[in-house]
Amino acid sequence: MTETPRSSASTLSALKLEPGYKRVAGAIEAQIVSGQLKAGELLPTETDLADILGVHRSTVREGIRSLENAGLVQRGAGKRLQVAVPDMSEVGSVVTRALGLKQVSFFELWEMQMVLEPFAARLAAERMPKDLERALHDNVANLRDNLDDDDYVIRNDTEFHHLIAEGAQNAALSMSVAPIGALLFSATVNLYSNVPQARHRLLAAHEAILRALVDRDAKEAETWMARHIRDFHRGYELFGVDLHDPITLDPRAMDFVNPRD
Repeated sequence: MTETPRSSASTLSALKLEPGYKRVAGAIEAQIVSGQLKAGELLPTETDLADILGVHRSTVREGIRSLENAGLVQRGAGKRLQVAVPDMSEVGSVVTRALGLKQVSFFELWEMQMVLEPFAARLAAERMPKDLERALHDNVANLRDNLDDDDYVIRNDTEFHHLIAEGAQNAALSMSVAPIGALLFSATVNLYSNVPQARHRLLAAHEAILRALVDRDAKEAETWMARHIRDFHRGYELFGVDLHDPITLDPRAMDFVNPRD
């Protein structure tokens, strides 16, 4: 008996077509990301966009709403839509929440800090402007005066690292370090009350890093920062934390997502 060839149709699945508003948003976003549409440039009206893209005005409106939520367009004078640069706070918040939901561990945070923080310190020693240097002086002086206040120590430490990242004068680095600051805040909650000597080691490290930055000694700043981050590893171990446990994101940490304004 001749066997009937099996139809391949059973292996096919329905085509997934994106909704119209997503295609509208994608077309406009592509022009923004490529630089064809620049920050501050006005978009055509919704009616004109509907004609250009061959869709209903309601579809354009929904696509525009998606771009507004992403921070890529905003309403300017006369309520005309214009291209915008996403606010760092919004970007940082999204990344920070994603890291929390991804259940990043203490060890993963520490590994990333060991790469980024010494690099940031080296660049800051070479590039830091005077206003940030003064801010760091104030930060370290305030830490010295409030060393017994655990909550203050944690907030101060997070700010210290933000200032150094900003001092590196590298926007990509600042945006990368910012969400890590929220994890650092969350990872050190209760650390200083359980490992009291950690606060004194923290102050000594911050003072040494500050001296290297003021002296514009890039190698010393990088060396001391690496030593400082290795100390966090020891602190977690003394605290009794399983380094492979996920960090629970503290809601207060969202205040430290972004570099200093």
